[in-house]
Amino acid sequence: MGRPRRSFTKEFKVEAVRLLPEGRGSVAQVARDLGIRDTMLGPWKQELAQSPGGAFPGKGQGQPAAEELRRLRRENERLRMERDILKKAAALFSKDSL
Repeated sequence: MGRPRRSFTKEFKVEAVRLLPEGRGSVAQVARDLGIRDTMLGPWKQELAQSPGGAFPGKGQGQPAAEELRRLRRENERLRMERDILKKAAALFSKDSL
């Protein structure tokens, strides 16, 4: 098996992104100094730019808006299934009464 996946704290990610525009060198140099891959810094920078307050919410937690959207989609699917069941039941009962 491979190595266990490393995780980084929100503070570490914010600090890593903060080091980029300071002119401390290239992205690759900053990544080497921090002991991470340079490909990690780009997505961190983009996430922090898109949502400064909600970036890096924690282990396995998505953005609050994404979580809400996922919850609503599940609820929508459940409601559609309930509606379809009720339609079938109504059609069945109306056949029996004729």
